[in-house]
Amino acid sequence: MTLTRSYLRLNIDDMKTLSATEARANLTSWLKRAAAGEEIGILCGNRIIALQPVEVECVDYALREYALTSAQLDEWANRMDNEIEKDRAKGKLRRYSGNLEADLRD
Repeated sequence: MTLTRSYLRLNIDDMKTLSATEARANLTSWLKRAAAGEEIGILCGNRIIALQPVEVECVDYALREYALTSAQLDEWANRMDNEIEKDRAKGKLRRYSGNLEADLRD
């Protein structure tokens, strides 16, 4: 299927486009609207950059943000699990009751 100029124009017409200044003035509102499925675009020079939600899993985040290999991430997770088990066995860990002030007093 070849995209025609009118098809592209139709999609742009359906999108709310903002200047960077307009977007910055009420960014949280525009982000919430984009997250709800509304098509929002921000002008950057002669291009429109679309706002859209992206699903991120914690594993993907760690791999991208910290440039870890899967093996390094698995090693770290195992080390943390072991430390948590040791602290639990020593009685250093308590379950959060929902009342931070009361938990800190105990």
